[in-house]
Amino acid sequence: MMSKVRKAVIPAAGWGTRFLPFTKSVPKEVLPIIDRPAIQYIVEEAVAAGIEDILIVTSPYKKAVEDHFDRTRELEAVLEAGGKTAELEQIRALADLAQVHFVRQGEALGLGHAVGVARRHVGDEPFAVLLGDDMMHPRSPLLREMIAATEERGTSTIALMRVPKEDVSKYGSAAVEPIEGRDDLVAVRGLVEKPPPEEAPSDLAVIGRYVFTPEIFDHIERTAPGKGGEIQLTDAMATLAAGSGVNGLVFEGGRFDVGDKVDYLRTVLELGLEREDLRADLLSLIRDVAAREGIGDPS
Repeated sequence: MMSKVRKAVIPAAGWGTRFLPFTKSVPKEVLPIIDRPAIQYIVEEAVAAGIEDILIVTSPYKKAVEDHFDRTRELEAVLEAGGKTAELEQIRALADLAQVHFVRQGEALGLGHAVGVARRHVGDEPFAVLLGDDMMHPRSPLLREMIAATEERGTSTIALMRVPKEDVSKYGSAAVEPIEGRDDLVAVRGLVEKPPPEEAPSDLAVIGRYVFTPEIFDHIERTAPGKGGEIQLTDAMATLAAGSGVNGLVFEGGRFDVGDKVDYLRTVLELGLEREDLRADLLSLIRDVAAREGIGDPS
């Protein structure tokens, strides 16, 4: 048994080029999922899994991310004076979600470098890494199960999801071996970043949830820059797997790719349909649009 996973790192320094021109002036992490920015869902996921301390790695252009988790006394005063108690409680609760800290990456040197920036804050502890483009459904147990696997086995754990073979080139692909007595957990023997489908070691794609032992930092420091001068986290994980080992937790469902425009819209629709205050009106809207487009009754 190893020490409890108490800390999480959320890299949030990227440009968000897939959502230009919106992200020219607004961080992609604050893209709205109905009435909350995407990064709030990520922070809430970490907190629900037992994380107490969160470090968000930003860039000089991401002040809006920091502001979102800070207190806004003027707004609180306006809401209080207007008797808007529910809204006041919501924004006050943001500041109390967890201990949220911020550090700037400084240079855009890749995901591996962004995680490495967290070394001083994390120290000699296991920690989780949550990528903002991969948003999990609020009821997903994935991160909790990954943390449990790492605490129990003392080995880093990464999230793996089966994808169609033709899509594997969009992800890192894992070569794996079974672990006796576990259907959902596998031993990772190798990793390849965005391989051509014919060269992929499996149809298991690496998804943006990781629980690392602190050894990952040494592997990041020894990882040479690759394409574009970036330090790839996948390369550091590959050497970690060859050393002290990495396990993969295979999961199904509950994942939204909010960095993809179509899947972002799916995220808003699915989560909106689950809300009692929105479901009826949203279904009516969907039926109206479907009828206008000649699609038929979506119900």
